[in-house]
Amino acid sequence: MNLLRTTVALSAILVAGAALAQDGAITVWADATRQPAVEAFIAAHPEVPVNLVLDDGSSGASGTFQTKISLADQANEGWPDVVFSTQNNDAAWAARENNGAQAFAQVLNEGFLDQAFLDGFTPGALDPVTVDGKVYGLRNDLAPVLFWYNKTLLDSFGYAAPTTWEDYQALGDKLAADHPGYFLGAIGDAFPGPYVYYWSGEAPIFQVEGESFKSDTSAPNSAKVSALIDHMVANKTLTLDSLFGANFVATADKLVAIPGAAWYAGALFQNPGGVNAKAGDWVAAPPLKWADGAAVTGNVGGGVWYASSHTQNPEAVKTFLKFVTSDTKVAGTGGLPAYQAAADAWLDAQAASGFYAGDFKAAIQAAASSVWNGWGYPNFSPETAWAKIVTPGLAAGKTMTDLAADWQQEMKNEAQVVGYTVE
Repeated sequence: MNLLRTTVALSAILVAGAALAQDGAITVWADATRQPAVEAFIAAHPEVPVNLVLDDGSSGASGTFQTKISLADQANEGWPDVVFSTQNNDAAWAARENNGAQAFAQVLNEGFLDQAFLDGFTPGALDPVTVDGKVYGLRNDLAPVLFWYNKTLLDSFGYAAPTTWEDYQALGDKLAADHPGYFLGAIGDAFPGPYVYYWSGEAPIFQVEGESFKSDTSAPNSAKVSALIDHMVANKTLTLDSLFGANFVATADKLVAIPGAAWYAGALFQNPGGVNAKAGDWVAAPPLKWADGAAVTGNVGGGVWYASSHTQNPEAVKTFLKFVTSDTKVAGTGGLPAYQAAADAWLDAQAASGFYAGDFKAAIQAAASSVWNGWGYPNFSPETAWAKIVTPGLAAGKTMTDLAADWQQEMKNEAQVVGYTVE
């Protein structure tokens, strides 16, 4: 009989964790988006009972994962066997002892998982979860930023699709003048600003070297991104709405183009609660680049699966991790799977569907191979500082240029709180 228990109560988490050695079940903490993948595993492996505990997956840098593990460490019980996090920086703390408690994350490349399996991940996919040569997690999906545009709208307006950030800004000027109300993106959430715009612009605002953190929002690459945002917010082609909020959805028919992650394919464009695009209207194009910069791009999440070093059921955990990351029917949960064979199958299926115009596969592959490697993965996220400083500041009418120094200082403050030396 399959066993699937879903709960959000901490007391239930602790009970489930304490019972692992007795009932042989594995406890999995994951968000609702990953629930279908967990259910698919249960259907495929009825011999492994699963306790699924739904949480937010640390979305928006909420810190849920770290907070709950700290509570389990204090209680000396209640650890899950597997955790999914939407964040790519959790290895920075999960790979370390915490106040005398053993590191939560299991080392995966020292015999826990076969090296042949680990080698099946897309090159570079496991870099964010590798600390001192040890792999502590498995990426769920890759989330490189590419450029999405509505070919039907652009053709009707007589505009060419931009290929550089300068062209993107110029397109905004044309739309503002000739087609007011049409727009090219939204930065009301805490993630597009840092990851889509600054990371893609090679802005040195979130960098780590050893135990040192540095951020420079006044550097030339940072300043030009701030100026781009200010220009497009001012002419209203970059809105302050949330991508999944009511205002954005209500005006989605006026979205002409948007730089964004690979997972926008399913989560935004093919989502009835999002853009709900028509087949053939949208094109996935290679990432924009700055005219004087390298052909690089940013990355928006991707998510990571972690195995617990406390597990009493390692074989079941291994089976689970391999399934959810490499099975072609569930890997990636709607985005580009991090496991290469699953990624190839996903890309082929998307291309064969004909939903997107243009060369979908080539665009995704170009983005995946050009993520800028100058972005750091410290034990905190730029999203919290953005939400605290930038979101309310922009809403109050301030410019990104006005807010940049305060955003930088808030990131440095957070770095110091978690133990980094700030340069």
